[in-house]
Amino acid sequence: MPMFHNGNRELQDAFGSRALADKLVENLRRSEFTDADKAFIESLDYFFLATSDPVGRPDCSFKGGPPGFVRIVQPDLLVWPDYDGNGMFKSLGNIAINPSIGMLFIRMGDAPKRLRCNGRAEISFDDPLIETFPGAQGIVRVTPIDIFPNCPRYIPDPAAAKPSAFIPEAGKTPVEPGWKNNPAWKDVVPPRKA
Repeated sequence: MPMFHNGNRELQDAFGSRALADKLVENLRRSEFTDADKAFIESLDYFFLATSDPVGRPDCSFKGGPPGFVRIVQPDLLVWPDYDGNGMFKSLGNIAINPSIGMLFIRMGDAPKRLRCNGRAEISFDDPLIETFPGAQGIVRVTPIDIFPNCPRYIPDPAAAKPSAFIPEAGKTPVEPGWKNNPAWKDVVPPRKA
């Protein structure tokens, strides 16, 4: 399945980033979790979940639990528990009729990091894993399609009350992230538009 559609491509062409986008996908995209992905995801106590209804109207939700509440149980399977909520079942209801989801795992602080996972989800209310998640009323199982690390440059450090050093400021030259000078990407990084 291609990662980009015409809308992506038109903007990549307008900003001169098509070659960079293709090289990033070629070098970073995967469909199975690595040991490093597993360690990162299982260290977190929250993630953001994107779902959509049958006509494509999106919904974004915060999901939280103790570190390790999201588990990589095999390289091509991620699970997390569904806990009691507000009873609207926006996320699970969307998954029930449209299993395509997006997940964003993010760590803030002095060592920011983020990882995207797009995949297909299914819900089980009698899954044997329920017993291993205290308080779970169901389990969501995700088969990844696209796992993709994402540049963390705009992530703040809330504990230090510091915004990202990369946020543009009027009258100042923007700080460039180090990866833009990496020999693996440097030849395809387009110049800034603004």
